[in-house]
Amino acid sequence: MEQSPYPQRKSPRLKDRDYSEDGAYFVTICTSNRDYHFGDVVDSDMKLNAYGHLATACWLLMPKHYKQVQIDLYVVMPNHIHGIVILMQANLPKEKQRSLGQIIGAYKAAVTRQVNQLETSIVGNLWQERFHDHIIRNEADLNRIREYVINNPKLWEKDTFYSHT
Repeated sequence: MEQSPYPQRKSPRLKDRDYSEDGAYFVTICTSNRDYHFGDVVDSDMKLNAYGHLATACWLLMPKHYKQVQIDLYVVMPNHIHGIVILMQANLPKEKQRSLGQIIGAYKAAVTRQVNQLETSIVGNLWQERFHDHIIRNEADLNRIREYVINNPKLWEKDTFYSHT
């Protein structure tokens, strides 16, 4: 077997964690190259464009497609999405259970499909290949993350995803 000329990426996921386990997950999904596709922050308020409205609609439809998913707080920003996803599927048969990665992958595909139906100017990938997650371990962690999500537009110019465009 030939070895790849590229360095092997280390998975950002916890090695022994089953990401189909019940629990709350804080998810961040970035656009490719962190390009602004979903609108802009104006006076500390996120103003969604058509793509931002599509990203929001698809996010809110997740529980319809996956009965084991609940959506807590979320925010669509110009070049990323933060959201709290709650999985509750321990009582489902194994074949109906989905991992967090499968659910987020389906979300990204749905948004991409709908954006491409509106516009052909986004060439290549709309999204970065991966996403970031944080397993929410307790109520204090959940409340800290909720506060971060709520305040994300207000703190946009200090955000690591912010860039002058």
